[in-house]
Amino acid sequence: MAYFRIEYYSRALHRETTFEVLIPNDPREGMPEPAQPMRTLFLLHGYTGKAGNYVPFEMPGKYNFAIVMPSAENSFYLNGLCTGHAYQTLVGEELVDYVRKTFRLAMRPEDTCIAGLSMGGFGALHTGLAYPHTFGKIGAMSSAFIHHEVAKMQPGGGNSVANYDYYRECFGEPSLLEESDNNPEVLVRKLRAAGEKIPEIYLACGTEDFLIEPNRAMHRFLEEEGVPHEYREGPGIHDMVFWTEYIQKIVRWMFE
Repeated sequence: MAYFRIEYYSRALHRETTFEVLIPNDPREGMPEPAQPMRTLFLLHGYTGKAGNYVPFEMPGKYNFAIVMPSAENSFYLNGLCTGHAYQTLVGEELVDYVRKTFRLAMRPEDTCIAGLSMGGFGALHTGLAYPHTFGKIGAMSSAFIHHEVAKMQPGGGNSVANYDYYRECFGEPSLLEESDNNPEVLVRKLRAAGEKIPEIYLACGTEDFLIEPNRAMHRFLEEEGVPHEYREGPGIHDMVFWTEYIQKIVRWMFE
């Protein structure tokens, strides 16, 4: 199994940055030889995290897929207001193009998936909906679907995680967020109105997770919009125990 840490100049960020790639090129005994084209999972970290925070090492060789792991700081994987904060473009366009040219990965949407946890769960759903012709499947665990909360924030406010200025930098002007493309619900409605195919979606959250209600709300929204999706709840809080269990379920759903 090859594990790369790649440094390159990012036009989206206007600076050098890194990402990590895992490619199962040396199958262990009893595993099949890697096939081409190899399928690809873009795996997104959570708030305060970084590339490689959690990697299901035992699964790529079994299911013949590579993992691409960007480091996106605390960006919510959105194009922020400041120059050099275009993290949506980084993941949804720049990295996809880079791994296609360098590794011949992610060549077709049916071979390209995206998943994440917490902030990365929001990022996975939003990025997948923003680039429906790039990503075929989306997996989102314990997702920070906090866009409605952010939309109600006022200058000088915030929550226990960050202040108003941080959320404004990530999401744009909060008072405009409900109708902004930074709201994944807006992207769903636009795709449906245009008759576009929506990637397959798998949502999961622990029943004791502090984000359970926003996840239930997203599930209800997708049901109301007639968007087919998998939604799973199980015992658990916002921790690696739950994510370790459900990343395996999501990988099987994506690649088995």
